[in-house]
Amino acid sequence: MNKMQALPWDNPRFHNWIAVARACQVMGLTLARALQPLDIKPPHLDILVNLFRTPGISQQDLADKLLVGRSNLSMLLPQLEKRGLLVRRSDPQDRRVLRLELTPDGSSLTKEAIDIQSALIERTMKTATAEECNLVGEVMTRIISELTAAAGTAEADVAKAVRQEDA
Repeated sequence: MNKMQALPWDNPRFHNWIAVARACQVMGLTLARALQPLDIKPPHLDILVNLFRTPGISQQDLADKLLVGRSNLSMLLPQLEKRGLLVRRSDPQDRRVLRLELTPDGSSLTKEAIDIQSALIERTMKTATAEECNLVGEVMTRIISELTAAAGTAEADVAKAVRQEDA
C-alpha cells in the first residue's frame, strides 16, 4: 500500500462490510447461548432444520447444502443420532447413499429450536423498519449473486473443493 492510497477502513463499503460481518458473528454467538438449554449448537441446528425441511435428504446433499465437507458432517451426525434425534438409512435404490430423517424427538426439538431462532431474529430485526429489513435482504441477495457469478457457482465450487478435501 503506498502513501497516496486510502486505507480500506476509511472506505464506507469496507466499514459497512465489517459491520455486517460483526453482526453475523454476534448473532451466531447469541444464538449459541440461546440454544444451550436444548444442548445443541448452531451447526446442529443447521442440520436439524435442513432435515426438518427436507426429510430423506442424502448425507452428501446435506453436506453440499451446508457448504461443509462430509468429514465435518460425519462428526456431527453421530452426536445427533446418539441422542435419538435423527436416523440414517440406506437408500433402497443405491445402498451407498445414506438418507437422513428426524425422529419424533428430533422434530420436537427442532421446532423448539426454530422458535428460539425465530424469536431472536424477530427481536434483532425489529430494530429496523420493514423497508430496511427488505433492503438488507435485497442487498445480501445481490451480494450472493455477485459472488456466485464471479465464481461460476460458488456453492458448486465450494462443494467440489470440500469433496476434494475429504477425498
